[in-house]
Amino acid sequence: MNPPKTLSGPRMMPKSGQAPKQLVILLHGLGADGNDLISLADDWKDLLPDAEFISPNAPFPCDMAPFGYQWFSLQSFAPESIYKGAIDAATILNPYIDQELSKRHLTDADLALVGFSQGTMMALHVALRRPQSCAGVLGFSGALTGADVLKNEIQSKPEILLFHGDQDMVVPIQAMYMAEKTLKDLNCPVKTNIRQGLGHGIDAYSIQTGGVFLKNSFDKTNQIKRARPA
Repeated sequence: MNPPKTLSGPRMMPKSGQAPKQLVILLHGLGADGNDLISLADDWKDLLPDAEFISPNAPFPCDMAPFGYQWFSLQSFAPESIYKGAIDAATILNPYIDQELSKRHLTDADLALVGFSQGTMMALHVALRRPQSCAGVLGFSGALTGADVLKNEIQSKPEILLFHGDQDMVVPIQAMYMAEKTLKDLNCPVKTNIRQGLGHGIDAYSIQTGGVFLKNSFDKTNQIKRARPA
């Protein structure tokens, strides 16, 4: 099935009422849609009053449910199948990111990617391979695609924070451990947080701490921009 010409989904404008100075793109998981994560903007708008939040629907109807969308099929969990799916989805997601940044006269330094489950797979896959580093990647209950070839493909090393429940039966916590090791081996600034008793989901602590991470990541890139000579 052909993907849409452009992605679309719910959004929330900056609380400040001004033109956005940051862009936070929320990437949902398998079988959901953009409405699944846009409510995070309500939790983070006070920390990031100048950020616009957008939560696009993934490009394909979910092939494992009668509703929702997917970035790629997960009918096969073979690593090579997941990696190929992420590559194909990235050819849609990357132009979307470029377009949304350009509309707002922003750069990758003003961008953060937030993902849940398959959305985390896409956030990591895309952010690590973009020519310019985004401010940060915040991932919940996800995994790293193409770990065995990332050394040859990595172009950027943004700040990364990964949350994962130790009772996750959908994407086992071992996926986070594997992602952490690969990223640290490549000298990526990654931190992880294990949520005791949490399954495949996002808890209040992760939302609160994740918001602070996003603020700090944007503050850091702003400091770097100010330090550059004119």
